[in-house]
Amino acid sequence: MNVAVQPLGPDKVVMPLAEALNKLAKLEQANKLAEADDLAARMLAAMPEHPHILQLAGIVSYRNGRVAEAIEQMEKSEALSPETALYPRNLCEVYRGAGRLDDALRAGQRAVQLAPEDARSHFNLALIHYERLELDEAVRVAEQALSLDPEFAEAHFEKAEALLLAGRLKEGWESYEWRFKLKQAEGMLPKTEKPQWQGQAMEAGKLLIIGDQGFGDCVQFGRFIPWAALLAPQPVVACSTELLPLLSQLPGIGKIITRWDDALGYEAYIPLSGLPRLAGTTVDNIPPSGYLAPNPELAACWGRRLERLTPKGKKRIALVWAGRPTHKNDKKRSLKLSQFAPLFARDDVVILTVQKGDQIAQAGGYYGHAPLINLGPEIEDFLDTMAILQHVDRLLTIDTSVAHLAGASDVPSSVILPYAPDWRWMLNRGDTPWYPSLRLYRQSEPYKWEDVIRRVVADL
Repeated sequence: MNVAVQPLGPDKVVMPLAEALNKLAKLEQANKLAEADDLAARMLAAMPEHPHILQLAGIVSYRNGRVAEAIEQMEKSEALSPETALYPRNLCEVYRGAGRLDDALRAGQRAVQLAPEDARSHFNLALIHYERLELDEAVRVAEQALSLDPEFAEAHFEKAEALLLAGRLKEGWESYEWRFKLKQAEGMLPKTEKPQWQGQAMEAGKLLIIGDQGFGDCVQFGRFIPWAALLAPQPVVACSTELLPLLSQLPGIGKIITRWDDALGYEAYIPLSGLPRLAGTTVDNIPPSGYLAPNPELAACWGRRLERLTPKGKKRIALVWAGRPTHKNDKKRSLKLSQFAPLFARDDVVILTVQKGDQIAQAGGYYGHAPLINLGPEIEDFLDTMAILQHVDRLLTIDTSVAHLAGASDVPSSVILPYAPDWRWMLNRGDTPWYPSLRLYRQSEPYKWEDVIRRVVADL
């Protein structure tokens, strides 16, 4: 979250209060939210009209999930000190997290008006334009932030995402290269003095390709490994253990490693997500899907099991309703199982949950009309998921790694997307050049799922 606090020095307040504000800021930044909450409450009890206490208390409230309380505190803070640019800048982000994009736009514009030389204010405003699908404005405002701070990695990355979402892939890949200067990218690449590969011919086994992002990204970009192997034969691929059985299916790989210590003898490296740029990828020349396939024996085993478990004569609908909670956009992409009530009312379907993680517990409270078979506890890895998907009529999923897995193996799927989706799904289309077997269903309004769920269920 791009909110910020600034300590108030002794010229503004008496020293004990300045020390308390600094302590509160440090507790929040250290994620000691219970202690921060307690200190904020005591400070507000003593000085309920102090704008900076209210501001920081609002941030702590927001971090603790009390969004309405946070907005009330931060709005009061801004009203008490309307010329302090930091307050609408922070409030812009809190409104964005609450899905109040009109209010976020006004706050972001106010912050820029008050502090036109503050690159962070321009960046926060660019985020709002992205969420509102005002992509030209998002790019323009991100460029304003960069004119003030050319090394502002987050602004470069926001510009990249807006360009890519707009389908301007060649331009977007260039700004996308800044992703490794983001704070959250630390540790994604090896510590090395070797150069990054620029697409030149190399001897066999001398290129290291690094699976650098999430599971879905690695599946999506894996299709470029055979292209890289034409220029640098038998590359070494570094990836997580979970991805090893998937990426090992791709032709041209020399070997796959899962530990940095095993990355020996390479002369250049390239992040897997950097291959589309080197390949000159546009909307019109994306390599085809169908590059992944299930293990035949495992698929046959799951086929026999599903024949025993599922009622005859009903469509098998595989379902994923929630993603990884640590994903930066999980709040706007994940749902509750109960929100799929129109699916549960169908007479002609059987639901097979292929959900993983803690959210699978929601299946225990299912009381719908359609039969539901919870396969999640039995799924050990991506190979199990792929094998199951070979025996369903359709996958219904949010934007998560399973969507990429299905698309890469040509499984018919329906993917429901938030109003401002991840860049790879682009805009104003019900299909995707990345995965022809996928059909896309988009929100008509931010954070409103009822209509999109009705549409996707009606089309099953």
